[in-house]
Amino acid sequence: MDQARCSSPAATQLFSEAIAQMNTFRPLVASARLGKRLERAEDLIPTALPQASYSAHTLSFVLANAGENAESDNPTPLLRQETSNLSDYTVASTSTFVNTPSPAATPGSPVHHRTGYRRLASFNTADTAYHGPHHSPSSSQTLQEHGLGIKNLKPLPSPSGAGLSSSDAPSSANPLLSPPLLQSRKEYKQVDQERDGEGDWDDYNSRPDPYQPFVASAETEQLRNQTTAPTVQSFGPPDVHAEPWCKARQKLHHGKGNWLAISALILSVYSTLASGLWLGVAIAKPRFGQRIAHTGQMSPATATLVAAALAKSIELSFVTVFVTFLGQVLSRRALVKRSKGITISEMSMRQWVTQPGTLITHWQTVRYAALTFLGLITLSGALIAMLYTTASESLVAPKLKMGQLEHRMLHGKVATQFANVKTIMDSCQTPISESVDPEYSGSTCIAIEHSGQSFHNYMQYLSNWTNIIDSGRGSDDLAKRPAPVAMLYDNTTVHGSWISKVNMTELSQKYSTGNYSRVVTNVTMAMPHAGVFAAMRDPVNNVMQPQDLEGLGQYEVQASVPSPAVNVICASMQREELAPIVFSEWPLGNGTAVNLTDWPKGFDIPEWPGFINRTAVDDLFEFGEKYGRSHPVFPKLPLEYNTVVNTTGWFADSIYLLATSASGSYTMCSLRASLTTKCSTRYSASMSGGSLNAHCEDSHDELAYGKSHSNATEGVISKDWSIFAAEWARALSLDAGKNDGKASSARLLTQLIPVEQRLNPSLPSIAEALAELAGSTLLLSSLDAPFIHFWNYSTTVPILEEPQHQAFRATLRTKDYASGPNQPWQQVFYLVLFLTFATNLFCLIYFLVRHGLVTDFIEPQNLFSLSLNSPPSHALDGACGSGPENEQLIMSWHIKMDEKREHFYIENGQRPPTKRKVTRPLDFEMDTSPIVNTYTKLASRHTSLL
Repeated sequence: MDQARCSSPAATQLFSEAIAQMNTFRPLVASARLGKRLERAEDLIPTALPQASYSAHTLSFVLANAGENAESDNPTPLLRQETSNLSDYTVASTSTFVNTPSPAATPGSPVHHRTGYRRLASFNTADTAYHGPHHSPSSSQTLQEHGLGIKNLKPLPSPSGAGLSSSDAPSSANPLLSPPLLQSRKEYKQVDQERDGEGDWDDYNSRPDPYQPFVASAETEQLRNQTTAPTVQSFGPPDVHAEPWCKARQKLHHGKGNWLAISALILSVYSTLASGLWLGVAIAKPRFGQRIAHTGQMSPATATLVAAALAKSIELSFVTVFVTFLGQVLSRRALVKRSKGITISEMSMRQWVTQPGTLITHWQTVRYAALTFLGLITLSGALIAMLYTTASESLVAPKLKMGQLEHRMLHGKVATQFANVKTIMDSCQTPISESVDPEYSGSTCIAIEHSGQSFHNYMQYLSNWTNIIDSGRGSDDLAKRPAPVAMLYDNTTVHGSWISKVNMTELSQKYSTGNYSRVVTNVTMAMPHAGVFAAMRDPVNNVMQPQDLEGLGQYEVQASVPSPAVNVICASMQREELAPIVFSEWPLGNGTAVNLTDWPKGFDIPEWPGFINRTAVDDLFEFGEKYGRSHPVFPKLPLEYNTVVNTTGWFADSIYLLATSASGSYTMCSLRASLTTKCSTRYSASMSGGSLNAHCEDSHDELAYGKSHSNATEGVISKDWSIFAAEWARALSLDAGKNDGKASSARLLTQLIPVEQRLNPSLPSIAEALAELAGSTLLLSSLDAPFIHFWNYSTTVPILEEPQHQAFRATLRTKDYASGPNQPWQQVFYLVLFLTFATNLFCLIYFLVRHGLVTDFIEPQNLFSLSLNSPPSHALDGACGSGPENEQLIMSWHIKMDEKREHFYIENGQRPPTKRKVTRPLDFEMDTSPIVNTYTKLASRHTSLL
C-alpha cells in the first residue's frame, strides 16, 4: 500500500513542490561545497522514493496536508513558491527531479528532457529483442521509454554509522524530515566517497587519470539489459565511461581471396615491376633511334606522352600501395595487445604521402614520428611521391641528346675517279642541254659554277682576314693564319686546313741566286672529302637526319678517307729568268707582239717529252727531265696588275700562273692537286646547316687515313685535276692578262704578292689566295670519288654506269631520342628511382607474408567510425577545439574489442595490470563468432613486425 501511495501522481507533485521551494534558499548558501551537497540531496530524494525506509506516517502526513490544502480556499503551496504551477511540466528550477506524466493520462503531452540529457525509461515493458541498427520503434514503444529510469536503478546504499539518531528519524512529530535531504556534511562526504569509489562521478577536487580504462559501472551494466539505446544517466554529471553499443558486421581480416587483398596485391606487383623496369631503363640509357622519329614507329610527341603517363601510373600505384602498407602496419600494431600501440603522430603519416605539404603545415607530427623506422620509410615515400615524375622525366623519358661515339663501317656511293671532268660537267645543272650546245654546254655550266663558288669562298676568306687585321691578331705563322673556307650546297660550311708547312725564310734563301733575294712561298691546303656528305644521307647507313626529328636532330661523323689537297708554290723571278719560258722573249718572237687568237695553236712549242732550256727555278718547281715534268710556256709577260695562265702542257699535272705586280716584278706560281693521307674528314649536320672540316696532322687522330691505310702513298698528283683547273682559271679570268684584260681578280692577286722572305702578318700571300680560290675545285672533284686513295675499278673506264657502295671506317655520334640524364647533376634522381623500386619490393614482400589484409583503421572513414563508437578520453582534454598537441601526439592507443558484444573501440594508454576476474568460456558453451576469433588471433600476436 505504501509503495502504491508513494507512486501516486499526487505524492510526486508534492515532492516536486518541496524541491522547488528548496531552490529559493540556494543563493543563501555561502559555500560552493554546500551547494554541491544540496544538489546531491536533490538526487537522493527521488532515488530513495522506492525504498521501504520511508515510513507510512511520513507519507500520511504529506497526503493529509495535500488534502487540507486542496479543500482550503487559498491553498498554500507546500515547500514551493506560490508562482510555481505543478501542471506546467517545465519546472522553473534547476532540479533534475521533474514531473513525468503518464502517457495514458496525458496523451500527446510533450516529453521534456534536461538539456544535454535523455530521460531513462521508468518502464520496462518494451520488446527486448534486438532488431538491428536500422530498426525504428513504434510510437507506443517510444512513449513507454520516458521517465527517470527509477524503476531500473538499484537503490543507493544507506549511509552507515552514526549521524542520524532515532529521534531524528521520520515520525509524526517531525513528518517533513527527509533522511536523504537532511544528513550531515560528514555523512554526505561518506556517501560521496562511496559513489566516487564506484567510478560513477568524477572527484571535483582532483584531475581524472588520463589513462582511466573503459569499464562499465554497475548502473550502466543494468542499462545494457534495456531495450532502449544506452545513454548517460540523467542524475548528476554525464558518465564519461558510458559505452556505446556497435556490433561489428564483418571480420577484421580479409583473406587473400578477397577483392580488396587481390587488388592491393595486383597494384603492388605492377608498381614493383614497373618501377624496376623504369630503374633499368634509366641505368641502361637506351637509344631509340628510328623507333622514335617523325617517320618512325612513334612520333616524339606520342613517346613523351606515353612516358609521362606510365610514370604517373607508377607514382599513383606506389602511393596507393604504400598507403595500404602503412595502414596495415599501424592497424595490426594497434590490434596487438603486447605492442606499443600507435600514436596520433603516426596516424598522420598517411598525409605525408598523400599530401606532402603537411610536412610543413603539420610539422609537430613530423617532429615526433620522423625519427622512427616507420617514419623514415614514410618520409622516403613522401619524397618519392613528390619527385618521381620529375626523376622519370630526367632519367627515363625519351629526350634528344647526343650519344656516345660509335665505331662503324659506313658506305658511300662511288661513280668516278677523282676530278673526272666529264662527270663533273654532266652533274652541273643547266637548262642548256648538250642537244642545244653539244660542245660547250657542260664547260659553260661548270665555268659559272666555278666563278660563283670560288668568288663566294674568296670573299669569305678575305672577310676573315679583315677581322684579323682589325683585331690586331695577325701572325706570320701559317698555322695561326685564317684557314681556308668554302661552301657546299649552300647550307654546309667547309673548313680546310694548311698542311705540310714550310719555313718561308729558309726556302727563300735556299733558292736565292747571287745578289737576287728570291721570295718563295710554298703552301698546301687540304679540304675535306665531299663524298662524306652524300654518304651520310645514304639509306644504307641508317643515319637519322635532322628532318626526321622535326628539325631537332643532329649527328657528327669522322671518316677515315683521303682528303683532296692543292699545293701552291710562288716564286719571284727576274725578266731574264723568265725568258726561257715566255714565248715573246724567245728569239723566234723577237720581242714582238704575239697574235694570241689561236694560242697555242700554230706556234712552234716543244711538246712532251721534249724539254726546253733550263731555268733558275727548275728544282723549285721540279721542271725538266730529272722530274719528268716539262716547262710551262707563257705567251707574253703580263702588264702590271695582270696575270696569264699556262694550261697547255701535255700530260701536265699542274697549271701555272704568271703575275706582274704594281712595281713591275714578276712572280710565277704552280698549282697541283693530290690526295693526302694526313687528314680525316669530319662532318656535322643539323637542321640549320652543316659543317664539313678537314682534320689534319693530328698525331692522336686514329682515323687519319694514313693510320688506317699504312701502305697508302702520300701526295699522288692527279693529272685529271689540271684539266679541270684549266676551266676554273679561265672562269675566274686569271688568263685575261694575255689580252691585257686587267681583270679585278688578277689585280687583287698581284696586290698580295709578298715583298719579304716571310709572310706578311697583315695580308694573305698570293699563294694562300690562289689555294683559297681553288678550294671549290677540290670539293667538286671529290663528290663521287672513291673513299680510298686510288681507283680500284677498271683502269680503262673512269666512270661507272651504276654507282657502287664503298665502305670506310668512321665514328658516329648522333643526336636522337634516348633515356638518361642530360646534365651530370641529374644523376641524383637515380636515388629516387631506386628508393621507389626498393620500397615497392618491400611492400610486396610484406603483403605476400601477411596473407591478406585487416581493416585499415587509419583510413578517415574507418577511424571516424571507430572514434565515434569509442568512449571519450581525458588524454585528449582540450583537443576538441584546435586538435591534439605536444604529449597528446605521442600517447599510445590500442584498438580493443568487447568480445561479448563484438564491439570495437579505441583506448589510450597501456593499462596497468588489474586483478579483474577473467571469465573463461566453459567447455559446453557455444563457440565464439568468427569476428571474435579473428580479433583474438590478431590481438594475441607477440609483435606487429613494424
